[in-house]
Amino acid sequence: MPTVEDATAERWKDLLAVFGARGDAPRCWCQWFRHQRPGFYATTRDERRDDLHDQVTAVPPPGVLVYDDEGTPSGWCAVAPRADYPRLTSYPVASVTTDEDGVWAVTCFVVRVGKRRQGLAEVLLDGAVDLARRHGARTVEGYPLDTSIRTASAGELFHGPLSTFQRLGFTEVATRTSKARAVVRLAL
Repeated sequence: MPTVEDATAERWKDLLAVFGARGDAPRCWCQWFRHQRPGFYATTRDERRDDLHDQVTAVPPPGVLVYDDEGTPSGWCAVAPRADYPRLTSYPVASVTTDEDGVWAVTCFVVRVGKRRQGLAEVLLDGAVDLARRHGARTVEGYPLDTSIRTASAGELFHGPLSTFQRLGFTEVATRTSKARAVVRLAL
């Protein structure tokens, strides 16, 4: 059975294994929403990796890791207070809701190649909600893709699929700015 752990400094090597060396994850290091557009592009990949390293040493940690049945680090989900993600204020999908006290945001999923389509996104989301709850969140918000409207590549699913959020009790809370992107919330 997969297990979820907070992404802390002690698990940095596991996070590196999940992100790998190719694709979007090691280019972004889950910093896209932590910077406004000019700030993100003013940093290098190494600086973004170092930023994530600094974040995993802090309390609360910036997300959770999932380990498969054999204990192999297999996925990551970023979750933090919405205020920690300044880009959400200008991100078209997220700009239809406002930051309120106690709102946390799930911004990113990374599941390793070979571990996808095994239900790990749902396990990660459940772990992210638990992390947020343990650190005082009152609401968790997400920006998933509605795959019933548009199929997507693995790279486009970084926000997760809507069906995963719905299975865990999230509901849509705003008018969609894009047919396939929803804003969902779960009250804790």
